[in-house]
Amino acid sequence: EIVVKPVSPILRHIEMFSGNTILGDGTVIMILDPNGIAKASGQANAGENIAAMNEEAEAETARVEKNTLLLFRAGGGAPKAVPLAMVGRLEEFQAKNIEVSDNQFVIQYRGELMPLVPFDEKMLLKQEGTQAAIVFLEQGRHMGLLVDEIIDIVEEELHMMSGHGTPGVMGSAIINQKATDVIDVGYYVERGHGDWFGTVRDSHIDKSANRVLLVDDSAFFRNMLGPLLEMSGYQVTTTDHPKKALALRDAGQMFDLIVSDIEMPEMNGFDFAQAVRDGGKWQDIPMLALTSHVTSEDIAHGKQVGFNDHLPKFDRETLLESIAQNLNKRQIKKGAVV
Repeated sequence: EIVVKPVSPILRHIEMFSGNTILGDGTVIMILDPNGIAKASGQANAGENIAAMNEEAEAETARVEKNTLLLFRAGGGAPKAVPLAMVGRLEEFQAKNIEVSDNQFVIQYRGELMPLVPFDEKMLLKQEGTQAAIVFLEQGRHMGLLVDEIIDIVEEELHMMSGHGTPGVMGSAIINQKATDVIDVGYYVERGHGDWFGTVRDSHIDKSANRVLLVDDSAFFRNMLGPLLEMSGYQVTTTDHPKKALALRDAGQMFDLIVSDIEMPEMNGFDFAQAVRDGGKWQDIPMLALTSHVTSEDIAHGKQVGFNDHLPKFDRETLLESIAQNLNKRQIKKGAVV
């Protein structure tokens, strides 16, 4: 089993690759996309029937946005879920190799001490055999979430219900026909690394002075990305519909950057971007598109209507880098105008 990561922005236009992954020995490899290879070699139109079937399947996928989730058990109660794209690796550590340092569980991992955080503070670690862990990694830092058991990887249309006040749980959803708790990854990585989101990505940016508007009809993504951006130092306002966002514009509110979902009812992200660029106080604000379907056609369409960047959902590092880069460009542009 592998965890597929989206390709980096610099390679996003190369359709022959669908992503990359890390092998068991730590080697990073690219994953080929047969459809992209066929298109690049001029064979994409060899079969009209197959092309029609592919178009129909893509249209159906666009109508129903599904999320790939990792299911696991930890701490009793309902099964737990986390977006697979946020997972770096799945590991099974020998229980005897888990140590305690500075009142925290750690393990020697790739030449470093990696903090291990039990899902439940009352969780009893195994004394022998193997201990399952979900490893999150970003910019060279690792954190292991200790769990009881990895259950499965599933693809589901996610309908989140409101949270019930449990720390580390964003809310509940029906996943794989069972009531499932969707965990707040940020809560656990902050327990392992208190400064996980505190890395300064651009020293020229005063993040506290930058206001970010997040537009997404999914409560799940708003609850996930909103706290992430706030912990990264930005002032965040969220709304669940483009029309509500435009109402904020008409009311005179201003932002330094807008992050918008693409697949939304009544008014999608492309139409929203077009409305922003057609005139008004927001027409020069940088806009970033978030979507589960990043294709060359989507990127081209996004640029045409006014998006500055087109990003895959769940790729936190790429999102934060893009935000920093676009805010930096905006500040430089303002300085040049002055």
